[in-house]
Amino acid sequence: MKLLTLNTHSLVEEYYFEKLEAFVQAVSEEQPDVIALQEVNQTIAEMPVKAAQGYIPCAQGIAIRQDNHVYRATEMLGKRGIRYFWTWLPLKKGYDKYDEGIALMSRSPILETKIVQTSEIDDYNNWKTRKILGIRTEAAPEEWFFSVHYGWWDDPEEPFQGQWQRTQTEMQKYPQVWLMGDFNSPAEVRGEGYDLIRHAGWHDSYLLAKEKDHGITVGKVIDGWKDKTTSTDGMRIDQIWCSEAHNILSSEVIFNGTNRSIVSDHYGVIVNYERSEGC
Repeated sequence: MKLLTLNTHSLVEEYYFEKLEAFVQAVSEEQPDVIALQEVNQTIAEMPVKAAQGYIPCAQGIAIRQDNHVYRATEMLGKRGIRYFWTWLPLKKGYDKYDEGIALMSRSPILETKIVQTSEIDDYNNWKTRKILGIRTEAAPEEWFFSVHYGWWDDPEEPFQGQWQRTQTEMQKYPQVWLMGDFNSPAEVRGEGYDLIRHAGWHDSYLLAKEKDHGITVGKVIDGWKDKTTSTDGMRIDQIWCSEAHNILSSEVIFNGTNRSIVSDHYGVIVNYERSEGC
């Protein structure tokens, strides 16, 4: 199976429509089985759509609006004859005008969805509100795939430790789990979020991969990191973790200007793995 994660920074990006087209082109060629997306935006004032192909609601009362990023992407893919099932969860108000959320896309029909509150704060008007969104699919019914976007290790109100503990408690309920997304925990930094996840028994697909590249997913200082780092070497903060040590064939960074054009302030990660027997 093939997995992809990307923090899209959607609607905020300069040359947004060109980058959306580049993303859709890559997905149409790569056709990942499951795609996890973060910072999936729509404009609060935009009109809602009447129907959305492949959309599976994860909660009641969610309005999909005409400029919703994942809606646009799946509609464009549909016109190319490529169908994705998808779900989207709005988390909070972003930039004072967007519904900012997380999403999952699946080539296989979605059997079930799951929302987990990871932040102590649960206020739509507070940008520190965090939740993760999961799906189970027909193609891999024993595996749960979650799109995640965590806070920072040293945040005084919403530290990473608390958000991770809530995640860890919930994930123990499921037989096999993939956590895919923006962890805001650089793999290069010791004694913080990345090490906390590893010490909890999770497996970094990048380390397991038989073939891999440098892994860097943020090549410059971006929003949220301007007062936290001055590194010019880049960070590996977009990661794919698994609860079991799967046979990871490859892990590569995508949308970094070398492997396809840049579409966001983050690069993506694409992983190929062999499903375990009995899955």
